[in-house]
Amino acid sequence: MTANDVLNAFFSADYSAQPLNVPALLLGLCLAFLAGLAIAWTYMTTHAGLSYSRSFVNSLVVIPMIVTVVMMVLNNNLVTAFGLMAVFAIVRFRNVLRDTLDTSYILTVIAIGMACGTQRFSLAVIAALALMAVMFFLWYTTFGTRHRYDLVVNLHWARPAADLPLLTRVLVRHSRSLHCASRRSSDRQEGLDLSYRVLLRDPDRVDDLLNELRQIEGVSRVTSLQAQEESEL
Repeated sequence: MTANDVLNAFFSADYSAQPLNVPALLLGLCLAFLAGLAIAWTYMTTHAGLSYSRSFVNSLVVIPMIVTVVMMVLNNNLVTAFGLMAVFAIVRFRNVLRDTLDTSYILTVIAIGMACGTQRFSLAVIAALALMAVMFFLWYTTFGTRHRYDLVVNLHWARPAADLPLLTRVLVRHSRSLHCASRRSSDRQEGLDLSYRVLLRDPDRVDDLLNELRQIEGVSRVTSLQAQEESEL
């Protein structure tokens, strides 16, 4: 049996009412992947809240492809559409998934199971391979991670607020990016408790930065904390 015979046997094994249009399926999956990737990049760039999740970003890439597979499975079939609603109702009733990427995996196996159940076998295989490839791509590249600062610096400023530019100049000299995350009055003594997020020019010179800060008149209680990955896994 030749390779062409194997391919013909594979695609002819699709027993759905309408034959599978493989080029249309591949084009739909590619467009869904690229569109999801663009939306995910937009979300990563514009998100400014505290609860950033890499898992959610990955889901933005995967879910459009899953929906593409589901729509191909439905193929204007009302009975299949009601069956899909029943399957989703069972999953939602039995389990509460906290991770959006876990939900994407559930949607993937549901869509593939429906493709197999409606005898769209070639669609099930192609969709499974495409979605697995995207899942491995997202995992291997750690897509969705963000790194905006290296260090969190906390200190007490006992001088007037008008003198803060003296402190800022030292921080700017050591940083590529600087953000004052917290500024509040101290209950124990006069002055301000300040917290800065710093993206360092040279991550190996943390001690130099801290020593310079401690030498500034009016600065006390200098502490630092290495920043972990910003995104929630």
